Amino acid sequence: MAEVIGVRFKDGGKTYFFGPNGIKFNSGDSVIVETARGIECGKVDCANKEVSEDEIVKPLKDVIRKATPNDLKLDEANRKLEETAAGVFENLVGKHDLNMKLAGVEYTFDRKKIIFYFTAPSRVDFRSLVKDLASFFKTRIELRQIGVRDEARMMGGVGICGRPFCCKQFLTDFQPVTLKMAKEQGMSLNTSKISGACGRLMCCIKFESEGYEYLLKKYPKTGAYVNTPDGKGVVTEVNLMSGKIKVRLDKAQEAAPRTFELKDLDIIKDASITLSKEELAEAGDVED
Repeated sequence: MAEVIGVRFKDGGKTYFFGPNGIKFNSGDSVIVETARGIECGKVDCANKEVSEDEIVKPLKDVIRKATPNDLKLDEANRKLEETAAGVFENLVGKHDLNMKLAGVEYTFDRKKIIFYFTAPSRVDFRSLVKDLASFFKTRIELRQIGVRDEARMMGGVGICGRPFCCKQFLTDFQPVTLKMAKEQGMSLNTSKISGACGRLMCCIKFESEGYEYLLKKYPKTGAYVNTPDGKGVVTEVNLMSGKIKVRLDKAQEAAPRTFELKDLDIIKDASITLSKEELAEAGDVED
């Protein structure tokens, strides 16, 4: 076992373990640490605790110190410098006529490096841009091309649910989300209803997928052939939340489907959930 603290550098970002260096920290404390990118200022997300050696990415680095008032002022000044750097970057991108869009800027705490995050539809030759940026800022420059989901996380916003983006608030990693998950949940495959602001499938579809997978193992699927107290028929609709199942009976094809509960049915031949070519075409390119 080893004593560690968890530190985050961004809202919704990953938590990284550091040695406390003999200091007692509380959640929310600001700390100065050394990372692969250089000296950085982060916030304690998890106070002193012991974890197994298997949970630690070695070598475990110790915290340099608890952030002082001067450290916090410097960190705040860096945030203002990032705004200025963003303007310079965009002007130079226009000068070089590059097809790229700025997503965010980060100064390392010690100002020895500036990282520019951008999106682009394809690979970009930005060597001349880097030379101009290095000449202007007189420090190390790093450009990182990111995906649309990372861009949404960096910029933030409000989803169709009326709440801030999950990726900005608490998601530490992006999980694969598929069109099949959306169909299993009975969602419309209209892109405007299942896509987030990033243009990819909404991350919240993944949150409930395990629950739906569990229920789908117990319930017949739409198209299944079943036996009911009123005779045999085909399942036309399944509401997994209410537990109600609609069945069109063989003996009453023209009548409205009748509603049953799971305990009333025997599955003769179950169906499967598949995506047709038409549905795939309608959904478009929303999967990663």
